[in-house]
Amino acid sequence: MKRIKGRRDDTDRNQMALPSSSDLRGRQSVRATFKLSENAINTMSVVAAHLGIRQKSLFDHLIEDTRSLGLIASGVQPDRFSRLKRIQKTYVISRKTLCCLDDASKDLDASRDALVEYSIQRLLPLIEEERERHGKRKEILDEMTEYLKQGERILEKSRKLLGEDDPVHERLEAAMRACRKAHNAVVSFVKKGKIIDAF
Repeated sequence: MKRIKGRRDDTDRNQMALPSSSDLRGRQSVRATFKLSENAINTMSVVAAHLGIRQKSLFDHLIEDTRSLGLIASGVQPDRFSRLKRIQKTYVISRKTLCCLDDASKDLDASRDALVEYSIQRLLPLIEEERERHGKRKEILDEMTEYLKQGERILEKSRKLLGEDDPVHERLEAAMRACRKAHNAVVSFVKKGKIIDAF
């Protein structure tokens, strides 16, 4: 029996999961204002800048973790939280995240601000870990700088002894170009990481 061309494609298309309007609306960006400590606000900025991700993505990741929100809510001490010096901060987050936060606040009987404040504190160990890693990066950069200086000395020696047209000198020169490029990239990355040192 001759197969009708296109029938399988139509069947495959019909079996694909189509996005629902509620899912798409959930991804819409909305603005939400919270009263948070300066430390929490700085933590969000530092982690987002250092890891190169948007604060919105970071916020969504933290708040959509309902299990962690439940644990956070059980440990909130309202009196202690109310004594924190807090300032208003507006974030762009997804509608889904905002709904998740509102639902958690009602279900767990905890203020939205407290849930956000203590959710952000979960990032502090990450900052400490990144600070340690950044220190190691600086050590590697120092050694890499010395390696580059030594390579430049060898390159200059080969130029004097062999001449610029010598194949050994040409290979060495190409290797040093690559080394300089890698060194510059690492220098740039370490400079960006200053924000984690200053936190």
